[in-house]
Amino acid sequence: MQLSTIILGLLLIGALLSMILFVAFGQITVKKLRKNPQTKNELGMELMSGWDVINVAQSLSLPTRLITRYRETQLSYLYANVDLLIKHTNKFDRILAALFYWILTATGFSTIIWASLETVGIL
Repeated sequence: MQLSTIILGLLLIGALLSMILFVAFGQITVKKLRKNPQTKNELGMELMSGWDVINVAQSLSLPTRLITRYRETQLSYLYANVDLLIKHTNKFDRILAALFYWILTATGFSTIIWASLETVGIL
């Protein structure tokens, strides 16, 4: 087996795992937050259907200091309110968010790097 085929297989496994975690996190945590009147409008801007799942996962996964800095910019309406999210989620929700968000991010960046290396002919 070639190295690029093995890498592609690992990327596909990462993509499949992130899809499963996307649905699980959306059904377990974000659905609960959408029903709560205090958090319903604080999940960030939904650019397309399901984008609020990624917003919530990002806010719960990134360091609070970084998210607080994002809220001070003119694009603050794009991000979820991390203070309310922490108040209305439990430890399991935050672990699930971090797991989903970092697998999604790592798979996305790795796919871009892999495709670039394949295009150039390095792999």
